[in-house]
Amino acid sequence: MTKHWPLLLILVGYLLVGGLYAVQVPAWQAPDEPAHYNYVRQLADGRLPVMALGDYDQAYLDEIRGAQFAPRYSVEAIEYEDWQPPLYYLLLTPVYLVTDGALLALRLVSLLLGAGVIFLAYQTARLLFPQAEWVAWSTAVFVAFIPQHVAMLASVNNDSLSELLIALLLYLTLRWVTRYGIRKLGDDRRWLIGLGLVLGLGFLTKATVYLMAPVLGVVLLWQYWRTWQRLFQAGVLLFAPAFMLGAIWWVRNIVVYGGLDILGKAAHDAVVVGQPRTVDWIGLYGLDGTLLRFFQTTFNSFWGQFGWMAVPMNQPRAIYLLLLALVVAAVLGLLLYRFTTTQVPVQFRSRLPVLILWLVFLLTAAIHVGYNVTFVQHQGRYLFPALIPIALGFSLGLGTWLLLVERPFRRERPLLVNYFPLGLGTALVLLDLFALFRLIVPNLSVS
Repeated sequence: MTKHWPLLLILVGYLLVGGLYAVQVPAWQAPDEPAHYNYVRQLADGRLPVMALGDYDQAYLDEIRGAQFAPRYSVEAIEYEDWQPPLYYLLLTPVYLVTDGALLALRLVSLLLGAGVIFLAYQTARLLFPQAEWVAWSTAVFVAFIPQHVAMLASVNNDSLSELLIALLLYLTLRWVTRYGIRKLGDDRRWLIGLGLVLGLGFLTKATVYLMAPVLGVVLLWQYWRTWQRLFQAGVLLFAPAFMLGAIWWVRNIVVYGGLDILGKAAHDAVVVGQPRTVDWIGLYGLDGTLLRFFQTTFNSFWGQFGWMAVPMNQPRAIYLLLLALVVAAVLGLLLYRFTTTQVPVQFRSRLPVLILWLVFLLTAAIHVGYNVTFVQHQGRYLFPALIPIALGFSLGLGTWLLLVERPFRRERPLLVNYFPLGLGTALVLLDLFALFRLIVPNLSVS
C-alpha cells in the first residue's frame, strides 16, 4: 500500500478539485451540458431519444448563453445530442431517478468515471516505465489536473465514459503485447474476446472510441501477418463481439433514420442548421486566418477555455505563453530522450508499443481536423481521447531535461525528477483554482 500512496494522493486531490468544479461551475456552463442532461431526462421518462428538427436552435442558444442560462430560460428543448449512443446516459438514468434529476449528482458520476481514467493513465505509464515511477506519477498528475479536463469531467458529458473505455483499451492492449506477449492464438482467446467486448461497449458510448478499432487492427496485423489463418481467427475473436454489441445501435439507427445512417450522424448534421461552418469562416477570414484561429483556439482550449468557449485563461495573457513554452520544452526533451537514452525499457524493445501510442494520438488529431473541415469546432477537448499518450510525452520530455541537469552529479537516485510530479501537480492545482474562482465563477454566474 505504501508505494501506491502518491497515486492515492493524486486521486484524492482530483476528487477534491473536481468536486469544487462540479459544485461551483454554474448550471449548464459546460459545452453541450443541457443537451446531454436532456438525453438522460428522456430516458428517465421512458423514451429513447431520436434526433429531430427543432432539437437545435442556434438563435435561442445564442440568446440563452448570452443571458448566462438565467432561470427564466428553459433548457428542455435543447436536445441536439439525441443522436449519441446510449450507454453513458443509461448509467446516469438511475441516479437521475433517485435524485429527482439533480444536476450535481449527475456531474459527480462523471467525475468518478474520470478517476478511472487517471488510474489507468498511471497504470499505463507504470507498465511502460516500471523502473521510473516519476513517469507514472507525472502522467497521472497531468491527466488529473489539466483545467479544461477537470472542467469537462465535472460536467454532464459522455466524454468521461468514452475516455475511460479508450484508456482501458489502451492499457489492456499494451499489457497484452508487452508483459505477456502474443504466443499461441489459443492462449490469447480471453484477451482478444475481452478487448472486443470493451470495444463494443465503446461503440455504444461515443464515436470517438471508434479510433481504437483501427489501432487494434494494426496490432493484429503486426502480430499475425505471417499466418493469415491465425490473423483471420484473431480478427474474428476480437471484432465479432465488438460488432455484435455495436450492431444493437447501428440497426436501430437504420430503422429510425433510414438509409445507411448507422451512427445517426447524417440526421445530426441535417438538424444543426446555423452552426458555424468552416467554408463560411474561410470566406470571412481567409484560409490563413482560419488556420491560425484553429491552431490558437485548439491549443488554448486544450488547457482551458471555459463555459461555451467564452472564458479563456488570458488574464494574465502570459499563462498561454508559459504553457506553450513548456510544450516546446517537452517536445525537445522527447527528442533528447530518443537520441541520448542508452538503456531502453524492455517494453520498448519492440516498436509496437510506441506505434500504438502514436496511432492513438494521430487518429485523434485526424478526427479533430476532419470534423473541423465541415464545422467550426476548434475545441482542444477533442484531443482528450489521446490524453494519456500526450501526458506520457509531456512528462517524459520535461523529465528528460531534469535528468540531464542532474547527470553531472551522478546521483544514484535523481532528486529533481522525483520531485517533478509534486511540482507539476502543485502548479496545475493552483491553475485549476485560479481558473475556477477568478475566471469561471465571476464570468459565468448569473448577474
